[in-house]
Amino acid sequence: MKNKGRITSFFLIVIIMGLIIGLFTPKVAKDINLGLDLQGGFEVLYKVEPIDKDQEVNRELLEFTVRMLNDRVNKLGISESVINIEGEDRIRVQLAGVEDQNQAREMLATSARLTFRDVNDTVLLDGTDVKEGSAKQDFHPENNTPIVTLQLKDGKKFGQITSDLAQKPEGENRLVIWMDFQEGDSYQAEVDKEEPKFVSDPGVRNVINSTDVMIEGSFTVEEAQFLADIINSGSLPVNMEEIFSTSVGAQFGEQALKETVFAGVIGIGAIFLFMIIFYRFPGIISVISLSVYIFVVLLIFELLNGVLTLPGIAALILGVGMAVDANVITFERIKEELREGKSLNAAFKTGTGNSFRAIFDANITTILAAVVLFIFGTSSVKGFATLLIISIFVSFVTAVYGTKWLLQLWIKAKFLRNNPSWFGVKKSEVKDIKDNAELPAKFLGREWNIVDHSKKFFMLTSILLVIGVISLVAFKLNPGIDFTSGSRVQIASEDTLNTEEIKEDLEKLGLEAKSVVLSGENNEIAVIRYEEIIEEDQINELKAFYKDEYGIDPSVSVVSPIVGQELVKNAIYALAIASIGMIIYVAFRFEFYFAVMAILTLIHDVFIMLMVFSIFRIEFDVTIVAAILTIIGYAINSTIVTFDRIRENAEQSKRAIKSMKELSSIVNKSIVQTMTRTMNTNITTLIAILAFLFLGSESIRGFGIALMVGILAGTYSSLFLATQLWLVWRSKNIKDKPVDFRKKKRVEGPQV
Repeated sequence: MKNKGRITSFFLIVIIMGLIIGLFTPKVAKDINLGLDLQGGFEVLYKVEPIDKDQEVNRELLEFTVRMLNDRVNKLGISESVINIEGEDRIRVQLAGVEDQNQAREMLATSARLTFRDVNDTVLLDGTDVKEGSAKQDFHPENNTPIVTLQLKDGKKFGQITSDLAQKPEGENRLVIWMDFQEGDSYQAEVDKEEPKFVSDPGVRNVINSTDVMIEGSFTVEEAQFLADIINSGSLPVNMEEIFSTSVGAQFGEQALKETVFAGVIGIGAIFLFMIIFYRFPGIISVISLSVYIFVVLLIFELLNGVLTLPGIAALILGVGMAVDANVITFERIKEELREGKSLNAAFKTGTGNSFRAIFDANITTILAAVVLFIFGTSSVKGFATLLIISIFVSFVTAVYGTKWLLQLWIKAKFLRNNPSWFGVKKSEVKDIKDNAELPAKFLGREWNIVDHSKKFFMLTSILLVIGVISLVAFKLNPGIDFTSGSRVQIASEDTLNTEEIKEDLEKLGLEAKSVVLSGENNEIAVIRYEEIIEEDQINELKAFYKDEYGIDPSVSVVSPIVGQELVKNAIYALAIASIGMIIYVAFRFEFYFAVMAILTLIHDVFIMLMVFSIFRIEFDVTIVAAILTIIGYAINSTIVTFDRIRENAEQSKRAIKSMKELSSIVNKSIVQTMTRTMNTNITTLIAILAFLFLGSESIRGFGIALMVGILAGTYSSLFLATQLWLVWRSKNIKDKPVDFRKKKRVEGPQV
């Protein structure tokens, strides 16, 4: 009766969770804010410069500038904007879902220093003389043309100014209204131009003793309203120089979103199928807990008002692969105990307890990498890191507690107790409980002697390192737009594109490109590269041309060299800080020798990624930096699991290990014992990554390649390199300093 109650509770829990997920997932997904790469918009990075030599750009001034920019953005009706201070003199603005990008860009870039001058450019009035919020769009009382009206604070002052101007001859009695007058500008140089820099220059014939001012010009209603909004927003206290910008058309964003979501669904579905086929009944339990994991991650991200980008979606799907790891470790440990002849209940308790320590240490080290990624990452990378951190916490809870709790409800079921095949263990593999002989560690049904082949692994690694050095010296990396000055235009079409036609169109616009590269299954995506930065009016002309001719809204990125320099610097900082943090933690939890080997193998994994990108000339951009830092956390995960098994097997010896032979035996056994776990975990993660590579958006293709190479390199290094290097180094002084983990503090798993 008690067991029936447990099973009934299981089904009730699953049904309730299924209803919650089914009912609320559509709403949660709908309410998540999409980044500009998923719904169109643009991003601008400004360098803040002082107006004059006496001004100091400090935190207070930057915060005041951000508040003013937020006010301006609100006037555009954009609710989901992100404006952040970066470093000591940077402000990054992200606006998603913008209908008129040119207007938004002008609204942000205009310093809005309003001045009233005479024809000799002498300042008569400035923005401080205007009543706050008084500007508005109106119509001329005589000819009904659009105008801007505003109110001054001091009518007498304005009366005196107009009195002086009224006495001057025709042509010199102009009240010239300027917006952002700069050094070198002059009325005389602009007055005869069709589109002068000044706003208007009405002649003053009579004295005006009033606070009401009317600005006339050849305005449209929209232009007059825009000018009124600019005046009301007030002048910015600083100059802002644009050093990076990228714009994404809504059409491209929608296409990227559909492709990435489709790839995610296929990837997750394949992972679920793999877990059920390989782990049978526990695999079904893991699918339930993984479904809860995905829902909870999305819910938390939505509650935090996070902005979801393409790398963010990649982090979510990648997080599924990482969440599988905790389940795989637990299931493999239960299977090991079943093979030892233990009852299902005993195997469950021992397996879940033994797996906890490896899961705990692996998650902590991955958190370290994710936190560093968040601190030093740019906007989209921060979103990726945020989802990664959330994923790690949620996966730990759902896998360590959720999966075990659900599985515990079935442990005493008769059909499971006497049938280990439901856990993927054949009856022929189960040892007689009376047999005291130790079962040999096996992988794919056979014993392996990995340690005896250590020289082969060292030779292979040396060859790869030499090839990598030659490639990086001879070919270097192929830097993307994030690391070089210039412009990058990406065109996404539903039809096949033609390189020659694109070049002809660019020639018409006077924008001959350095290169035009087609990609996609049907060559529906074109990437156009320029070594120089395209001027803003040329960008507008290009976007307008493709919109009118083909109904395509191109994505445009513009960057200066300083951005790439900062990205490299931040990446080096992140690698250094993450490495130091991991060394400290691993040395504390294991020993210093383990920590050094773990970091060396991480550097190896990163180097292999750089080598592949250099040899195959794959574009290296900011998302690759995110991939590198992600692999740091992911690879350390696999290495920690293997080291944890070495530590556990060394503990079971119940004495300090003083011989090379005994230590080699323990290392070899530990490698073989963790091979199934490492392979299965990496296979599930690679399933998700391969889905992105073949089904996902072109814009994260390089990101997927970087992750795939990094995971393959991490699998190799964690199993065959880190352990072998540790064994060689540790055995040199094993007699003077024996291997002894008996005094290390043990982290106990949850009692269920």
